[in-house]
Amino acid sequence: MPPLPACAPADPPAVESLYLAHHGWLQMWLRKKLANAADAADIAHDTFVRVLASRHRTRIAEPRAFLTTIAKGLVIDSWRRQEIERAYREALALQPEQLAPSPETHLLIVETLARIDRLLDGLKPKVRTAFLLAQIEELPYAEIAQRMGVTVRSVERYVAEALYHCHLVLASD
Repeated sequence: MPPLPACAPADPPAVESLYLAHHGWLQMWLRKKLANAADAADIAHDTFVRVLASRHRTRIAEPRAFLTTIAKGLVIDSWRRQEIERAYREALALQPEQLAPSPETHLLIVETLARIDRLLDGLKPKVRTAFLLAQIEELPYAEIAQRMGVTVRSVERYVAEALYHCHLVLASD
């Protein structure tokens, strides 16, 4: 099929056509998977927002497969965020009530934690460990190397790899 006209975001009329043809189906598919109509509606909506914001310029040969791939990723992101929020609430429960953040601050913290999770996703365990020890615990590379049983040069490579990975993730946002 011929490509869509070149433009920065996806072609809005093409997305509208895709939406009209497949939104109802996608929402029903998500409702069956999630057993929650509100979450299904939210993720169906977010799927089309993602399509609209994408730079996809060719006709989609298999629109339902394309949409379900995007929707599955959004479902996984939602589950990860819920897990992060649950862990944060558990940590807050251990703190005195007067230290509890406002709802706005709570939301900002969860958003930040979710973004950090996305940044660290995909790092090899040693790379993640070295990076976190260097960035969070502010340990010198020699101490990280000793703890991990690797050379200082390996720690340098791990941290550089993590920083490059984070740069790529941030650049794609």
